[in-house]
Amino acid sequence: MSERRFTASKSRSNRPGWSVTFRHPVRTDSRGEWGLKVRKGLGTSDDAAADLLVGQLNELLHDESWWSGDRRKDAELRFDPVVVSAFFDGIEVVAHDAEERRSDVIPLPTRDDGYGTILFLGTTGAGKTTLLRHIIGSDPEKDRFPSTSTAKTTTADIEIVASPGDFSAAVTFMPEHEVRAHIDECLEEACLEAIQGKPDAKIVAALLEHREQRFRLSYILGAWRTSVEGDDDDFSFEDDVISEAAVDDEEAVSSEEVEQHREQLASFVSAIKELSKETGATFEASLGTLKDQKTADDRATWLELFGVEAFRNPKFSSLALDIMDEVADRFTKIDAGNTERSATDWPLIWTFSCPDRDEFLAAVRWFSSNHHKQFGRLLTPLVDGIRVQGPLYPDLGDDTAELKLVLLDGQGLGHTASSVSSVSTRVTNKFAKVDMILLVDNAQQPMQAAPLALLRAVGSSGFADKLAIAFTHFDQVKGANLGSFDQKRDHVLGSVGNAVASLRDIVGAGVAGAIERQVDANSVFLGGLDKPTLRLPGGFKRQLVQLIEMMQAASSPAEETDCSPVYDLKGLEIAMHDAIDAFRDPWRARLGLAYHDGISKEHWTRIKALSRRLASRWADEYDNLTPVADLLARLQEEASKWLDRPSGWTRLPSDEEERELALDRIRRAVFGRLYDLTKSRLTDDQVAGWRDAFDHSGPGSATLRARTIETIHENAAPRISAAMSADARLFLNRLHELLQEAIIDAGGEIAATPAARIH
Repeated sequence: MSERRFTASKSRSNRPGWSVTFRHPVRTDSRGEWGLKVRKGLGTSDDAAADLLVGQLNELLHDESWWSGDRRKDAELRFDPVVVSAFFDGIEVVAHDAEERRSDVIPLPTRDDGYGTILFLGTTGAGKTTLLRHIIGSDPEKDRFPSTSTAKTTTADIEIVASPGDFSAAVTFMPEHEVRAHIDECLEEACLEAIQGKPDAKIVAALLEHREQRFRLSYILGAWRTSVEGDDDDFSFEDDVISEAAVDDEEAVSSEEVEQHREQLASFVSAIKELSKETGATFEASLGTLKDQKTADDRATWLELFGVEAFRNPKFSSLALDIMDEVADRFTKIDAGNTERSATDWPLIWTFSCPDRDEFLAAVRWFSSNHHKQFGRLLTPLVDGIRVQGPLYPDLGDDTAELKLVLLDGQGLGHTASSVSSVSTRVTNKFAKVDMILLVDNAQQPMQAAPLALLRAVGSSGFADKLAIAFTHFDQVKGANLGSFDQKRDHVLGSVGNAVASLRDIVGAGVAGAIERQVDANSVFLGGLDKPTLRLPGGFKRQLVQLIEMMQAASSPAEETDCSPVYDLKGLEIAMHDAIDAFRDPWRARLGLAYHDGISKEHWTRIKALSRRLASRWADEYDNLTPVADLLARLQEEASKWLDRPSGWTRLPSDEEERELALDRIRRAVFGRLYDLTKSRLTDDQVAGWRDAFDHSGPGSATLRARTIETIHENAAPRISAAMSADARLFLNRLHELLQEAIIDAGGEIAATPAARIH
């Protein structure tokens, strides 16, 4: 630490009075390097007073003995509270458990309380959030909650407790360091656009929308353009009737604010161009200009190195702090409810209670809306979870009044029809906590890659009995051969049956059969969900009522059986060999180290973004790059197929359903243990490796990064063979132990000899 020397200085920002700016010696930036740039208001406009405070802070910065959180009390006796806060706030990072914070305000009831918990899942655009609106009686034009659109709208966890009484909300936010990292990434992308001479519109587009399309600064800072050039009527059909959801004047951003936001964005673009030009002048002196680069690889290397140099430019962190100040300022515009903040003054949770539905939803929408008339004040991209409670019931008459439901919505499963092989661990971790897993799928194109990946995950992890499917857009299923509801339903279910049959080799015949039975018994067919519930045709209303009845019934006690499988552990080594290969080989193709059918090489920027998240330990995935979920899925699928073939039974099952009921107990126990194992081996134990992968830069860095990640995979999931390494043998032994523990804990048995208890 002694080599790190930092000095504080006073500065002006958009805050009143003087601020102090300095690089913190024991806090890391979004690249994991020491010296996070910090800006703190000094609470004074007096030059002499500000100089005195800056002098005190420099004492702390120059004396390494103060650089520990346990010296805070000593510092409080010697330095001004503003100085102590500026230096010590944020040194000790408190674990961010957003779900626990929400539960402290609004506990989630369970089946013991008579509530059914329903997890809504589906691809982006399938209509899961639109369906959720009908379940809670939310008018699409008046209430506008939760928000919907054709884009990736739902990016936070939305939890709704339907219960009598007043309306309450608990909204939690992304940690400050994650927001700062996202802003840094957006800013770096904007600098890359600027150095390539792109127009201002391209530069600001890179700044306002993160490459992952989940963090949208335009919602917070405002849009670059307020009107679309051209006449929208030129792109509309005469018979189209499209009603835009109304926004009250008090909710819409005023024209004055819009102009202020545009001026602020213009200043950011100007600063980005100046920063890029300044960095480029120094950078080009040693590596030449971008135009001098002859090949695509040379250009990519040049841009990567330029991005690193731009990040290191002091003006980069100053600009990032300016943007962070603007983001934090938006919280001051929320005049309802109460906001709890961290030691660094970052919002942790917002809470609000109100008996009036309209007033309540108007307040909550600032944290969930995506309406363009509110751009510049929305906090939606900063939210990681919204929990609301109140009399949120469907508008279907007395039969559905005062339901006891907990409804969980979240990010879509996937954004493309193909290339989805695993479901995020954020989703699969919820399987055990819910009573129904509701897949919302488009009846026009059912069972594309993402829904099939979900069926694989649900079935192999032992939760097939929780599965239900709501097919949306059923009104659009048309054809000369489809003249009745039954014909259309059979057409859709036929397509689903073919898709499920394709899973038999992946998850086993037993699991595939269980999924087929669930689809036949627990499917509903819905259409016209973009309309208010009262305007739905009678047939679709009845289907909606049927779905709600299924939801309520999901809270009933689960079936049990006294028969249990018996295993002798033969063949497990082969199953695990297949699982590791099924994980490693596609990833070698993604990394560009080998060929694998159907898998394309990922762009180096996406691989680097993934390594950054794993190195920083604030995510185990990036977009559809999900190494932990991939390893977990492949291990679970092969384990599930192996579990499907016990050597015997304590009592023969009476039928296939009882057989699957007994096996699912084991699958669920295995799944929980496999998640803990894969997470520790691929993330917790490999932080240094992911750090190395992210740090690679310069010529050949993409290949070096790929090889580093391949080494991480080899350490975490070594290949199993007759000539396996000592590490691979230890890994295989741990898998043996894990399955034995799970089998016994779930009521199964391990045979003393291969011939024991075989019937």
